Formats: sequence, structure tokens, C-alpha cells
Amino acid sequence: MQVLNSLSQVPAEGAAFDLVVIGAGGAGMAVALFAAIDGKKVLLVERTGFVGGTTAWSAGTTWVPGTHHAAQVNPGDTLADAARYLTNAIGERTPAELRQTFLDNGPEAIRHIETRSDVQFRPYPKHPDYISDLGGSTLSGRALEPLPFDGRLLGDLFKLVRPPIPEFTVLGGMMVDRTDINHLLALTKSFASFKHALRIIGRHASDRLSHPRGTRLVMGNALVARLLYSLSKHTNVTLALNTSVDQFGRGASGVESLELAQGSERRTVRVRGGVVLASGGFNRHPDLRQAMLPGADIGWCPAAPGHTGEAHALAQGLGAVYGQGGLSNAFWAPVSLRQRADGSTAAFPHFVMDRAKPGMLTVNQAGERFVNESTSYHLFGMAMWSARSVPAFLVCDTDALRRYGLGMVRPGASAKDMAPFLADGYLTRGATLDELARKLGINAAGLQASVQKINSYAQTGVDPDFQRGVTAYQQNIGDATASGKNPNLGPLQTAPYYAVKLYPGDIGAATGFATDVHARVLDASGQPIPGLYAVGNDMHSIMGGVYTAPGITIGPGLVFARIATRHAAARAA
Repeated sequence: MQVLNSLSQVPAEGAAFDLVVIGAGGAGMAVALFAAIDGKKVLLVERTGFVGGTTAWSAGTTWVPGTHHAAQVNPGDTLADAARYLTNAIGERTPAELRQTFLDNGPEAIRHIETRSDVQFRPYPKHPDYISDLGGSTLSGRALEPLPFDGRLLGDLFKLVRPPIPEFTVLGGMMVDRTDINHLLALTKSFASFKHALRIIGRHASDRLSHPRGTRLVMGNALVARLLYSLSKHTNVTLALNTSVDQFGRGASGVESLELAQGSERRTVRVRGGVVLASGGFNRHPDLRQAMLPGADIGWCPAAPGHTGEAHALAQGLGAVYGQGGLSNAFWAPVSLRQRADGSTAAFPHFVMDRAKPGMLTVNQAGERFVNESTSYHLFGMAMWSARSVPAFLVCDTDALRRYGLGMVRPGASAKDMAPFLADGYLTRGATLDELARKLGINAAGLQASVQKINSYAQTGVDPDFQRGVTAYQQNIGDATASGKNPNLGPLQTAPYYAVKLYPGDIGAATGFATDVHARVLDASGQPIPGLYAVGNDMHSIMGGVYTAPGITIGPGLVFARIATRHAAARAA
């Protein structure tokens, strides 16, 4: 693989490629890798200085039903069950034909990339579909995670992997996944956990002698690093960093060329098979954001910075249209905000570590609950919009804070650990619920009543207001080791009390360009635009704005990367 940091390094004006991919996030890198494996000449264009996009900041979970991995944990699952689940969850929001194409091609795509590259997955022992009470859902087997990766294998390329969100690391840059966190929390209670914690901390200490951060990569960083390492072995791949696309050239056979831009430099390259849009979605394009996500402050978005939507305007100029009928234009998660020392804002997604746990509840300005705190982060974010609860307030008592943490405040935090969060206002503390309400500016009587209710529900194990903890998914992100009758319910009774403010953060685009079963972008008449493809968040989500399961952006992104590559390769032949 050739890495270009300047357009002056680009091959001569008019150089030709079989495939040009716009965006080096997870989906774009997968396109480039599939094409390289097939022997095609590929140009991968990335507007930032890093690869990985938002995939690098994610858990890296990849939802693909029916793979050879599924048999290890759920041998009874079938593609028919998965199709039934998607139909029950999505209905007619997206064409069933597209969903079936994903299901039919998923197992082969996973097997192909694992057989021909260093991208490797394993199944989660238990990782339920998010709407687990629907027919066809399952508790395990469909969600895959990338195997951890030794970043030292990348050599100088390691610096190209987008670093994880700092607030998701510990000890100055050590990445940890769910397994690591559980071991770290139990290191004084279990010899196995102590050994695991000692091993990863020792590795990190060694890393810091020669690297700016840990090289033991997990989750999305591991997936991106595996893609990059695999690409690095192919001489037919060119990666152009800090480069954008200014113009598409259309001819008799469709999209035939692109103009690349970097500062004042310009280069035109020709393309034989096609151009694949994988730029990450519309979310950071000011006009598109205002039109599709009105009222959502860009500062609430926890996604990586590269998805500016600039390539979307170029595609629209060729006649591309967005898909219709989705439940939402974006996928959501509640986030809490804190200014970093460098002046940037950290938007911390509250996925699974706190809000669904016992001793936690979320209220609006009236001090009243408005959502099932244990529902998926997407439905939680949508509930904030529909209930006009922005910001909302995630409240807990001292016991819950110590056990689970609260946003950026880690479990087991001491008074010294909490001091900076209290000082800058990220964390609010009250000796009583009334004091907490006063400091937050919310209704004290409403908060008192909400806590009294949740305390009584904790005794019975039943939440008659929002049915918290009734599904397998909800119970899975609760705390099965807690002593209560419901793993998602526990009393708030140990003062002082704490809270953080929550905002609805868009974690990715659900609305993208309409495509056919070959990932070809469609025009207003439903006809494919020759030579133009879309994958990842540039492609209209086959989930129709419904967050059906963990990894439903990365999984389809990878599978349709395989599909688009095969079709474009045929055009290039």
C-alpha cells in the first residue's frame, strides 16, 4: 500500500484506477480491502489525517446473522429467523429485498474477509438484539466483535489509526473493552481478574516507554487496525490522506473521473469500475444537518469529524436522492458534555455502563421520568426529542455512583477523583434530593416523587410506568449481580445524590442515498447512476432508522462493501 500525504505524490494527471473509494472509515476500508483482494487497483481517499472514521471510536460490533461464528454460541439461529425479526422491527420502512440481500450475502462476506485478510471476529457469548421481545430476535450469535490487535505490527502506520475517545481510555491511553472493565472492577475479588488486569496494565506500561498510547487495540480501533494492516500488504492500494474530492466527471459510461483537492493542489484521476461513497454520512454538513436534524446542536454529536457531507452535494449533482420512510434521519444516544483542557468538547455516549443500572433514573425539568432508562440508546435519544426533555438529568445515589460510575466519572471514584468534575459543573452533587434539584434547576417535588416511586418499584421488581427491565436486552445491560428483584431497578437512598445532564447526540446517519441490491446509487426515477455506489452511512440504512441490534451500521457496511466491490469489478473488467 502506498500512503500519500501530498497530491504532489499522486500518480500523473489522468492516472486510472479500477475503483475509487471516498472515505477511509470502516466501510470504505472494507471496500478497498475487498477490491485489493480481488486484484483491483484501488484509490482510497480520506479527507482527514487518520483512518477509521467513527468506526475507530465505536465498539466495533459487527451485526451479521448466519455466519460460521454463530454456530459456536447459537447453533439454532437461522437467516429466516433474522429476516422475520427485521420484518417485525422495520416493516415497510425499507425494501425487504435490500434486507434479504444483506442476509444472503453476509455469511460469505465474513468468511471471505477472514480467509483472505487479517480481519478476524469472534461471537459475543451473549449480546441480544435490541428489540428482544419481537419474534425472530435472538440473544447471541449475530453480533461479532473484532479480535484484539497488536498495534505494534503496524509500525509507522500505527499513527494513522484514529485514536479512541480519551474518555474511553484509562491510565493515559489504555484501551479497555467490556471484558477488561469487568476484570478491572473485580481485580481485588478474583485471582483470574487480578491476573488479567496485571497483564494488560503491564503491557500498557511497556507501551508508554515508546508509544504515545497503548498498542493493545480493542473494539473499533482493533477492527480499523486489522483493516489497515491487511491493506498494507497489497501493492495495488493507494491511500491519499488529507484529500477531498471537488468534482465528479461523468461520461457516456457514467462516473469516469474525479478531481482531487488538497489546499491549492488539484489532480484528476480516472476510474474504470466506479466510485464508492463511504464518507460517513451527512451529519456535519451545516445545511443538511439543519434540514434533517433541526435543533440538534453539532456539539452534541459524538461521531468522528470527517463526515462533512461534502461528497453528498457532488452525488446530488449527478441526480442522487436520499432514501425515504425512515423512523429517524439519524441514530441517537444520550450524551453528556464536558470541556477538555485543550478547549474541545467531549461528548460522552451513555451506552450501557450507567443509565440502565439499579440506583439510576432519568428525569426532565419537572423532575419526572419520561423514558424507560433501560431501553436502547437510540430509543432513549428519540424519547428525549419526543418528550421535549433536552437536557434530561441522569440521577443516582452514592452507592450507584461508586458501583457503576456516572458518565465520565469512573466506578469507584474517590472524592479527589470527583473534585474536577464537580468544579467544572459536569457533575452535580446534592446532600439531599431537594438540594440536587435546586442546583440542577428542576422541580424538587417532582424529583422527590420520582425517586419515591422508583424506590417502591425496586422493592417489587416491577416498573408499571415504563416497564423497565422486562426484556432480555434490558436485563442484559442491567446488573444481574445486584441483590434486587429486577437487574435494572434499585433504590436511591444513600446520600449525597449526583446527576449529569444528558443531550440527544446523533451517533450516525440513518438517512443516506437510495441504492439498489448492488449498492448502486439511484436517481429520482429509481434508476441506478452508472459507476456510483454508496456504503456505510452514505447508503440509506436498510434498518430504516430503527436500531435493531448492536453493530447494525458496521455489519451492513461491510457486507455491502463486498457487494459493491463485486459489481464495480465487473464494470472495470
